[in-house]
Amino acid sequence: MKNKELLPRNEEITQGFLLLVDTYISDLLGKRIEKQLSTSDFADSLHIASRHLSNTLKLTLNTSPCEIIENRVIEEVKTLLIETDLSIADISHQFAYRDTTNFIKFFKGITGVTPLQFRKRQKNTTNPM
Repeated sequence: MKNKELLPRNEEITQGFLLLVDTYISDLLGKRIEKQLSTSDFADSLHIASRHLSNTLKLTLNTSPCEIIENRVIEEVKTLLIETDLSIADISHQFAYRDTTNFIKFFKGITGVTPLQFRKRQKNTTNPM
């Protein structure tokens, strides 16, 4: 009985977090926010402890808040790399990275390639010679 009572709350927290992440990404892209937010910032917005947020997301999505945020950022970065000619530095600044080198390391750590390598591969895939 207790699990059934908790499930709706867990889903509410999960959906609330995902909505906050989408809003955060939109705010970064719209330049309405210029800093990176932490798991604690998101948890505070949901009026819960960051540990509770982490445990809930692990239970409902089998992942961590950081992984969700990182994956959403990577999705948006890939879109910008494919659909725009913005420089890597400009893209990194849009996502609140003050140091482009750290942004490149972040991107490569998740995708296995640098942003420039990703862009070149995508252009070669869509425009074969």
